[in-house]
Amino acid sequence: MPPLRQKGDSVLLRFRLSRGFWTSRLGIGVLACGLLLLLAGAAVFAYFYVSYSRMIEARLSGQAFGNTSQVYSSPRRIYEGEAIARSDVLASLERAGYFDHSVDGARGEYSISGSTLSIRPSPSSYFGGTNPLRVQFAGARIERISSLGGAELSSAEIEPELITNLFDTLREKRRVVRMDQLPKVLIDAVLAAEDKRFFEHPGFDPVRIVGAAWADVRHHNVGQGASTLTMQLARSFFFSTERTWKRKVAETLVALELEQRFSKQQLFELYANEIYLGNRGSFAIRGFGEGAQAYFGKDVHELTLAESAFLAGIIRAPNRYANADTRPDRIAEPRDRVLGSMVEDGLITAQQQADAQRSPLHLARGGMETSSAPYFVDMVKDHLLENISEADLTSQSYRVYTSLDPRLERAAVEAVQLGLQEVDKQLQRRYERWNKEKKQKGLPEAVPHAQVALVALDPRTGEVRALVGGRDYGASQLNHALARRQPGSVFKPFVYLAAFDNEVEGIDPQLTPLSTVVDEPTTFLFDGNEYAPDNFGEKFYGTVTLREALTHSLNVATVRVAELVGYQRVVDVVRKAGLDPRIQPTPAMALGAYEMTPLDVAAAYTIFATNGTRADPMFIRGLQDGSGMWIEHDQPRTRDAVDPRAAFIVTSILQDVINHGTGYPVRQRGFTAPAAGKTGTSHDGWFAGFTSNLICVIWVGFDDNRELGLAGGVAAAPIWAEFMKRAIALPDYSQVHDFSPPPGVELIAIDVDTLERATPLCPATRNEAFLSGSAPDKYCERHGGIEAVLAASPGGVLPDARTSDPPQQTSVQPSFLPRNKPGSGKSPSTTSGPPQPPPKKKSLWDRIFGIFGSEKKKDQAPG
Repeated sequence: MPPLRQKGDSVLLRFRLSRGFWTSRLGIGVLACGLLLLLAGAAVFAYFYVSYSRMIEARLSGQAFGNTSQVYSSPRRIYEGEAIARSDVLASLERAGYFDHSVDGARGEYSISGSTLSIRPSPSSYFGGTNPLRVQFAGARIERISSLGGAELSSAEIEPELITNLFDTLREKRRVVRMDQLPKVLIDAVLAAEDKRFFEHPGFDPVRIVGAAWADVRHHNVGQGASTLTMQLARSFFFSTERTWKRKVAETLVALELEQRFSKQQLFELYANEIYLGNRGSFAIRGFGEGAQAYFGKDVHELTLAESAFLAGIIRAPNRYANADTRPDRIAEPRDRVLGSMVEDGLITAQQQADAQRSPLHLARGGMETSSAPYFVDMVKDHLLENISEADLTSQSYRVYTSLDPRLERAAVEAVQLGLQEVDKQLQRRYERWNKEKKQKGLPEAVPHAQVALVALDPRTGEVRALVGGRDYGASQLNHALARRQPGSVFKPFVYLAAFDNEVEGIDPQLTPLSTVVDEPTTFLFDGNEYAPDNFGEKFYGTVTLREALTHSLNVATVRVAELVGYQRVVDVVRKAGLDPRIQPTPAMALGAYEMTPLDVAAAYTIFATNGTRADPMFIRGLQDGSGMWIEHDQPRTRDAVDPRAAFIVTSILQDVINHGTGYPVRQRGFTAPAAGKTGTSHDGWFAGFTSNLICVIWVGFDDNRELGLAGGVAAAPIWAEFMKRAIALPDYSQVHDFSPPPGVELIAIDVDTLERATPLCPATRNEAFLSGSAPDKYCERHGGIEAVLAASPGGVLPDARTSDPPQQTSVQPSFLPRNKPGSGKSPSTTSGPPQPPPKKKSLWDRIFGIFGSEKKKDQAPG
């Protein structure tokens, strides 16, 4: 028995190791190396983990997408009695950021009780928490509007809609959406297409990775994809798209850390707002919110099953389908592929798949980008950059509230699309000839297509309500609404304004609409130079009234009026109207020789629509910083520019332009509301027209200033008509009324043949506008003269020539027939009947020449 160990005695234990590899020096060396490698790997992992953690913290802390300035429309006004469904108002509120429950940072909240919709703006809204409303519906019509306090309202404003975010140099567009805004069919479609086990895996899918690796080994490349949604998110935020194992390992590490930091719902929301969906036009589309607008022109929550499948299907190769609207054969590919996967995963039934495949996909035209008003947004951004740096503008949460009406903008885009189709048809032969010349000469330049600009503004405030700056923003970002071109005959009304303003000012010669000038071939001399304008078709009409000269856009007669009034006098009046101070007093000035922009023309025409008040263009209502504080709050800038009496007389003639003159194509297109306007033809085609509450100017031409070869009434007036037909169908612009004469203007009935005061016996009369005291005193001798008036007057007393109402007769406008030239020995002849524009001559393209350039260059186009 061994002796007992006492406390404090030491114990020596001996072990004997059997000989083997791991006890050899080599084995120990291997173990040591392995341990070192393990420690090094742990150190590397820790290093990258910390580095990626800091990277994630810097990129995703706070609001990942919340620091982009956003551009909003003007507030939408709703009206009592308006024909609009409750669902349409709800859609507008949801697009503006309202929810049916309380959400932090939302623009507001709405609730529904039976047929009543309650709207409560939040403090972060345009209204700053004020303007709560209760809207009661009766079917698809607003029956009653009141404040939540009970006060009855005839109309009310609701939240402006988001137009777009202000993009940076990368030209990325994103419309941030919340998880609860995404429709279930879209979430299911994305999972079926990209990551079936997203809600189960820890950030990477081992099965997919092994399968992709084996495929890469077999095919000797790195082309197979095994990325989960989280890995795609990591790549999009932090890495390039280069396909290497190094990048895949890095994004896997980041994906693992993202999964630790965020819930699956948060990750999917980040993914839904970051995923790249191709380029539409010149913009990169990021996220499903912007994708729904760019591809389908609708809000994300409105997406159908087929549309959701399409968006999910283009994620793998977005630019293959980015312009699928021009390649209809490609539209169905991504949709059908994803629908098949959804059936396999049990997310939809075979019947739902068949129904979705049968439903057509209507993709919005990528070139026009109807949902984001790109030319208008560019104009807004350029204005803001005058006071705010681009870095701040694209990184700070500014809210820019504008004057744009989204419904009117959509109407403008539709009208431009329709109009350009007709212009292209008329120019088709010329396009074909240019293509042949291009091939023969081996020219690199593309064959030019006609460009377009449309500007619509409120004449009372100058607010720009719609703006289209070209036919395809993706192809060209040049805003033609701000491009300077010769306006041609749309300038002529200012010549006649100066003529009628002479009488207001008591300056000789004092002219009225019945004053006459001689329309015949004339060479005008000015500062030693000769200027010989021509009329359309080389037709001349002898002695004509000023009303006839402007109604039918007679060039020689207009220059003669400018000469009578004085070229400098015309320029003085033009400058009062706010047009370019560089316009010079020359004969060519009368025919629109000096360049101006369509926006310039629209602003100048406000004086005709408002009886002399000029409204400066305005397109920004206000600017808020990220805290909601107003930095800028614009108000309309108006001023009395010209005498309202002279302005109204011109407007009364411009009504004739549309009803009986060169603008008659507007009526032929079915636009029947009271309106006035003027065609213009230089190198380009113009139409400037207005109702009592909306001005619209159209320009059509080529970028290189070559001859369009189409008159304004042919190229531009149809676009104007299509736009205005859509505009007056909207509640804000439907209340169109006739133009009312201001004090100091009297409407006198005139016999259309003799141009004398009408009697009760005159078979055809029209009302003519005169400054008080300037109307003719003589009654029509051909139809009874003063005796006929006395016989028809009560008690045989002559009515007051200045204040009495004109005789009640059938009022028609005189037809315009060629008058005999002076010296022919024949008296001018006129007949009553349906008015017609001047006769057109064949080979219009060959007959139209520019009015400017050399001293002898002729203008043949009918304004």
